[in-house]
Amino acid sequence: MQFDAPAGTNLFDNARIVGKPTPRIDGPLKTTGTAPYAAERHDVAADQAYGFILGSAIAKGRIVSMDTAAARAAPGVLAVVAAPETGPVGKPQFNNAPLFGGNAISHYHQAIACVVAETFEQARAAAALIQTRYDRAEGAFDLAKAAPDAPLAKAGGGKPDRDTRGDFDAAFAAAPVRIDARYTTPDETHAMMEPFATIAAWEGDRLTIWTSNQMIDWARRSMATVLGIPADRIRVDSPYIGGGFGGKLFVRADAVLAALGAKAAGRPVRIAMQRPLMANNATHRHATIQRIRIGAGQDGRITAIAHENWSGNLNGEDGEDGTAQTPKLYAGANRLTANHIATLDLPEGNAMRAPGEASGHLALEVAMDELAERLGMDPIELRIRNEPETVPADPDKRFSDRHLTRCLREGAQRFGWDRRRAKPGAVREGRWLVGMGVAAGYRGAPTMKSAARIKLDADGRITVQTDMTDIGTGSYTIIAQTAAETMGVSLDRVSVELGDSDFPVAAGSGGQWGAASATAGVYAACLALRRAIGEKLGFDGDTARFRDGRIETGQDTIALTDAGAMSADGAMEFGAFKKAYDVGTYAGHFAEVAVDAYTGETQIRRMLAVCDAGRILNPLSARSQVIGAMVMSAGAALMEELAVDTRFGLFVNHDLAGYEVPVHADIPHQECVFLDTLDPVIAPLKAKGVGELGICGPGAAVANALYNATGVRVRDYPITLDKYLDRLPTPG
Repeated sequence: MQFDAPAGTNLFDNARIVGKPTPRIDGPLKTTGTAPYAAERHDVAADQAYGFILGSAIAKGRIVSMDTAAARAAPGVLAVVAAPETGPVGKPQFNNAPLFGGNAISHYHQAIACVVAETFEQARAAAALIQTRYDRAEGAFDLAKAAPDAPLAKAGGGKPDRDTRGDFDAAFAAAPVRIDARYTTPDETHAMMEPFATIAAWEGDRLTIWTSNQMIDWARRSMATVLGIPADRIRVDSPYIGGGFGGKLFVRADAVLAALGAKAAGRPVRIAMQRPLMANNATHRHATIQRIRIGAGQDGRITAIAHENWSGNLNGEDGEDGTAQTPKLYAGANRLTANHIATLDLPEGNAMRAPGEASGHLALEVAMDELAERLGMDPIELRIRNEPETVPADPDKRFSDRHLTRCLREGAQRFGWDRRRAKPGAVREGRWLVGMGVAAGYRGAPTMKSAARIKLDADGRITVQTDMTDIGTGSYTIIAQTAAETMGVSLDRVSVELGDSDFPVAAGSGGQWGAASATAGVYAACLALRRAIGEKLGFDGDTARFRDGRIETGQDTIALTDAGAMSADGAMEFGAFKKAYDVGTYAGHFAEVAVDAYTGETQIRRMLAVCDAGRILNPLSARSQVIGAMVMSAGAALMEELAVDTRFGLFVNHDLAGYEVPVHADIPHQECVFLDTLDPVIAPLKAKGVGELGICGPGAAVANALYNATGVRVRDYPITLDKYLDRLPTPG
């Protein structure tokens, strides 16, 4: 079915299950250690062997020779798959880096061999015996050096990624108040708990991979391209995923080498990518250099705004669009956004939670505070004064539903913003300098076609099957809630099966599209089943009321079990009417920090997010998503950084000991408030995702709070104490 236009009320507007705080139905499996993650599925294929990936020791060049004789002769070794022998595998649509094969080296830790052995230890020991000679080539590893000559990136249709409206240069030159500032964000890694992991098994010419992947249909099609076989000969199964953050949107070397290794060994093969390869072999968030210029009148109204962004990647393609939020957030008649992409020989940059916006807010929302200070205006008032009526960069587009001003005002009241001192460094508590910061947040809310299968058992139980994934976000639960509400049964009467390519194709988990899209697909399948039941029992399934295991047809009441065992497939597509709207999510983010005047130690005391994200399907799991994203954003502001060795082209801190991430103790108090507004344009349930909205803005709020506490502005992230310690005010 197709969702074509804004709808009025529907059965979810008086919901008894959807929208209620609900513990995750997969929680007991995860807390008892019985949820089957990819590398732990010992029962799916008998006689599993172990694979170990060998990564390249250079960042750019070619393999001159590879001697695998000693590895092949080592104890327990079943097979060695060597890149120079296989030739390059096919390149999937969504991957920028080669996954395996051939002599060419594009980045450090590129997979060049895989050893398959009876035990992990034997495979690892044998891999160390492989002798490889390289011809190293000179590479480009420094974004700062490459940026000045970087060309404009390619936008839709191959056009240069530079958008203008009005006359920015003239308006900026004439503006009474101006800022012109440069900000940088570093490369970051996803640092998910579960590594990339796959078990692969062949039955004749048919392959099954049990893997950790966010997008099942993409993975199946990608593996078909890599291996040169039809997609219908491949099954992908990924029911539980231990975190992804976008890193598992695409297949990686573990899946490819498990499949090739299993073919070579004649045995199922299990590979869990070793942690040091996670940063360099797989994808990461690109570093950015951003320049923001804003001109405004003395009344604070923006007359000119420009946001230019530089990033780098392999092949000079697919950069980090730090300008993504700027065309949507603030009014201003004269505008410029531009994205430049340099060719770098570092590992592949690709999607990481809120790609573009997460980095862009760290610049734009600090620039707004800098403008507010220049104007002598409260930073919340500045943002509200520049609230647009239509999409600023495209005034012909309307906002589907937008309550950013309300987020900022309610957040200010809840957070005690009236106690904030505008003068930086004005609040001291003993040795601590204390400050507050704010930032607005925007993240798009796209939808994708999504399908599901609904089965009704003879005893009235409902089973949902869809290849939608759950990366720790609560997909199992919101899908169960949707099915229970639509079919009129209690939640404990619904079972959900996810992540199998044998099921109907859903949206998958990524881009903040999963919740709205997948539940819409489940709703469509439920409606198809309701109609099928009506046809079988002689009533109109569209108008009948399904409730408490019974069906009220207007004349009769029928037990759901009277329908017997049935099933129906359904899919939700989204009409072209959405082109007239910008469908987004919004937030007001607040932070309070304390900085030790003697040591520079920064402590985040409390954070608040007030979120406008449509109907909240499950407030319990939605809150978990937002506060987790707030922690992640705080990490980006204060500690996360992949350190680039610009001599040899690698990320040197490629493990969880050297890559700093926040922990629970770093942020003692977090609060999340949902407006729970209903967006009629997004989808039938009028709900949007929230998992990426929570990372758009909190880091900037922390940065603004640190400035308010100390009077020291740092524009190069992360804001580590070495960048401001010598500039702190003298303790009094």
